[in-house]
Amino acid sequence: MNTRKIGEAYEAAAAVFLEKNGVHILEKNFRCRQGEIDLIGREGEYLVFFEVKYRRSADAGLPAEAVGAAKQRRICRTAKYYLHRKRLGESVPVRFDVVAVCAEHMNWYRNAFDYTEG
Repeated sequence: MNTRKIGEAYEAAAAVFLEKNGVHILEKNFRCRQGEIDLIGREGEYLVFFEVKYRRSADAGLPAEAVGAAKQRRICRTAKYYLHRKRLGESVPVRFDVVAVCAEHMNWYRNAFDYTEG
């Protein structure tokens, strides 16, 4: 299986995990010129943008560590476009979460990073 297919499988598993934990998934693999967001969902009052990261093992570093500053900026730009496209105002509370999968362990980091311009 290629890395794209593996990523899609873990994104699907993360969506199931999140739904079991009360998140209503609105979009999967939202893509535009600004970038891609793996999952977009609602948890309570929050519109949540999820980045899903998988690592077969921790040998190459933890998956959550792979969401660096450049990736965060790209996700934020894409989220801004999504809000504009869906005509959602700035009053909508948003959050940026990471679902990290290492081997078979899944960790959900709520509010993993703040919105960054750029």
